[in-house]
Amino acid sequence: MSSHDIRRPFKRPAISDQQRRRELSLLRQSQNRHDAQLQARRLASTVLSLQSSSQEQQVDIQVTDELESCPEEVDDDYGHHKDAHDLRQATKLRGPDARLWFAKQLMLPEWMIDVPDKLNTDWYVFDRPAGKRCFVVSSNGTTISRLRNGVLLHRFPSALPNGARTNNSKAAQSYCILDCIFHESDETYYVIDGVCWAGISLYECTAEFRFFWLNSKLAETGACDVPSTYHKYKFSALPVYNCDKEGLQTAYAGQVPYVKDGLLFYNKHAQYQTGNTPLSLVWKDEHCSQYVIDTDNKGQVQSQQQVVLELLDDGRLATSDDPPVIFGCLLGEFMQKTELHCGDLIKFAIGEGGVVVVDSKLEKADLKYLGKSNRARAFADSYSKVLFQHAARYSPLRIEHLFASISSYVEDGNSTQVAEMAG
Repeated sequence: MSSHDIRRPFKRPAISDQQRRRELSLLRQSQNRHDAQLQARRLASTVLSLQSSSQEQQVDIQVTDELESCPEEVDDDYGHHKDAHDLRQATKLRGPDARLWFAKQLMLPEWMIDVPDKLNTDWYVFDRPAGKRCFVVSSNGTTISRLRNGVLLHRFPSALPNGARTNNSKAAQSYCILDCIFHESDETYYVIDGVCWAGISLYECTAEFRFFWLNSKLAETGACDVPSTYHKYKFSALPVYNCDKEGLQTAYAGQVPYVKDGLLFYNKHAQYQTGNTPLSLVWKDEHCSQYVIDTDNKGQVQSQQQVVLELLDDGRLATSDDPPVIFGCLLGEFMQKTELHCGDLIKFAIGEGGVVVVDSKLEKADLKYLGKSNRARAFADSYSKVLFQHAARYSPLRIEHLFASISSYVEDGNSTQVAEMAG
């Protein structure tokens, strides 16, 4: 351990506004008027009716006539329209816009920049399998999985509700939507969350209920059984632990049948929120992931951190957050010279000036232009990812900081109890 680490306070102070945004997210979901059943039905139809091209390069979103006739959703209390697009718009999406629409239907964890308050009482922790993040939808006697960019992964029979001809229900509403990671080495779908089960929406259920429900229902259907003629791929629920000292230690150091790619933390009260959310967090170190710091296409760590930002119509460079964090602005002359346009995803390297955060807000970032990002990419980096990757290079959030936060909270709780008894 370096002298720099020895001098560091054991409980690391917060460096961002992630905790404040967590509190706002919990408040927002309590005020949410979202029609969860409509959201689930729309997503299921889109997954099933996406037209697959021969190369699987261009993704077109097509939606059934039944769903096109659904009423539009109302705005939420913050003036944001629910879903990236309504159904009439979704039917017209092609290429990058289609990939973006589909990717935003997933609940995307932020990267853990600061340790959440009440980590040991309000949070779960579990290992994240390495693999392909996807939606799995079973309906009308078949099962389809699609990657986060909308590309078809598998079409197969399964033991999920209405997932094979042998267990096909005549009820049109009997469909299932699972949020999974496909682990190729053992050809298993590891279920990290659920959106809908047998036509029952789980969007507005807490994570505590969703995890309990999925564990019991997956076992009942036989979806976790070994593959067979009418059940081509095995599904597996992940062991989820309370994030106390014992749970965190088990998730961090315990043996699992798949390759780990970090730890996932879920707030127990969190509903299934599409897009980036601070109520779900991912954290990595060298012990629980092969890829803590981003690598190039050859698996090599770059000498400088790279970030991908979206170009807005006024030249500003934004993250994928809602609202976005602005990292800088390009001059019109430079945009014209490099043939850049609004909506382009642009890759930058972080120079020696680094990323400077003051009072939990981004003050400046030393950006070096590299060029346009890969066309298959759906959206820009999130602000939390940029900060996590920067910290991972120079001042990482370590497992000791997580344990220290748990110990500190327990000690504070014990002190409060002693004070109350003395009073």
